Amino acid sequence: MRYGFAIDQDTCIGCHACTVACKTEHEVPVGQFRTWVKYVESGEFPATTRDFGVMRCNHCTDAPCVKICPTQALFKRDDGIVDFDNERCIGCKACMQGCPYDAIYIDKDTNTAAKCNFCAHRVDEGLEPACVVVCPTHSIWVGDLDDPTSGIARLVNENPVQVRSPEQNTGPNVFYLGADRAVLDPTAAPTGDSYLWARPDEHRRDASRDLPTDPVTQARTTLNTAHPRPWGWRVTTYLWTKAVGAGAMLLATLAHLLGIDLGGIADVVAPAIGVAGVGLTGVLLVWDLKRPERFLYILLKPNPRSWVFLGSVVLAIAAGLFTAWLGIGLLEPAGAMTAATGDAIRSWLAVPALLAAALTAGYTGFLFGQAEGRDLWQSPLLFWHLIVQAFMVGGGALTIAAIGTDLQAGARTLLLSTLTLATLGHLLMLLFEHLGNHATKHAAAAAHMVIKGRYARMFWAGGVALGLLGAALAGIGWAGGALAIAFAGGLIVQIALLAYESVFVRAGQDVPLS
Repeated sequence: MRYGFAIDQDTCIGCHACTVACKTEHEVPVGQFRTWVKYVESGEFPATTRDFGVMRCNHCTDAPCVKICPTQALFKRDDGIVDFDNERCIGCKACMQGCPYDAIYIDKDTNTAAKCNFCAHRVDEGLEPACVVVCPTHSIWVGDLDDPTSGIARLVNENPVQVRSPEQNTGPNVFYLGADRAVLDPTAAPTGDSYLWARPDEHRRDASRDLPTDPVTQARTTLNTAHPRPWGWRVTTYLWTKAVGAGAMLLATLAHLLGIDLGGIADVVAPAIGVAGVGLTGVLLVWDLKRPERFLYILLKPNPRSWVFLGSVVLAIAAGLFTAWLGIGLLEPAGAMTAATGDAIRSWLAVPALLAAALTAGYTGFLFGQAEGRDLWQSPLLFWHLIVQAFMVGGGALTIAAIGTDLQAGARTLLLSTLTLATLGHLLMLLFEHLGNHATKHAAAAAHMVIKGRYARMFWAGGVALGLLGAALAGIGWAGGALAIAFAGGLIVQIALLAYESVFVRAGQDVPLS
């Protein structure tokens, strides 16, 4: 059994009865929608046309929101309906990033995720969804798509139909008959400065200015709902804090394995930065939840497929290993542990701590990969790019800490060569990711915002130019210049990474999905 919708846009009159029935049935807060009607106008007055599109959850066969949800608050029923349990939801907003259709919102009353659930409570009683009952033109069809004798199956099988964002390969189970392409493709009809009866929300209006208008159809969206960015500065900062902490420990463990003596920098400073970085990362992640009091649900009610859950496990393991490494560094000077014993324990910890640091830096690549609604984040290089970034800012942090210490030649070379080469590697990778070809229009539109659009100044001046300056200063120090010059480079690369991550996180969320 596979329940689905078919929407006949040839007969839809855009009356919004489905929207009102849905809001009434589910007590949806004002300004939020599970079902809504989108308007797109084409042509130039007086030769204009108006097309409608009923937007809602697509109850995907392979639902990315179910996969990314860390607490199984979103789940797929045996009948194909994608439902949610707001008693398990922690408000992490990952499902909103996973959905390619802008179908999920955070309910203002409960601070938990909500969306169209096919009126599952009505279906269980043998009733049709509320939107179907009120539609005056019978434009909304529902039923079992796997039953060839059902009305919806015959309608879909005997007529040309379309789905939204087929390139996402989610297997959407909402089919459209007679829908204009500009209605279904959110990049084909940018929002102007005004709607029919209102002004668009500022975020959608500003982002749409970077989307080209079709010179032939002149399609523009004249009515839609607001969809603000789910993730903001806390996620941007989290990418930096865990990169600094993981990068410092990557260098400390590598130095131990290579037999390079970094002294107290590797024994105390690096693990202290590692513990602080992981700790601040945890604080930022819990702070960003809409239901922070439920944060333990990630571990108590886990979805083992979600990288929100798996990332939490990685951070917990890393915190334990980094703390152990720091404990050794503090016990030795206090005389509670001999240097030989401490060195032996570090040898046991080095490889696990190295792996934990690498996963701490890079797991977000897998998490962003599950955010299937954000094509800019789908780069296969992202995992490795995050590790390179960790070496960059971790090396910068340890270079800053090295001021005033008497570094041996090998230790100095390790820190400054890592800082220089990792920064150059980061710059090459980000240019390749944004200037290269993109697999989808969504990714290309987001990359345009980065390199030529609304974020170009911050990207080129903050992310690239500052990065080049940091690499140059570190290179001078590596070549024998004063360590104070490299100190400045280590500080500058922190700012450069924060600038780049701010652009990367925001641009990935700015291309409209509905």
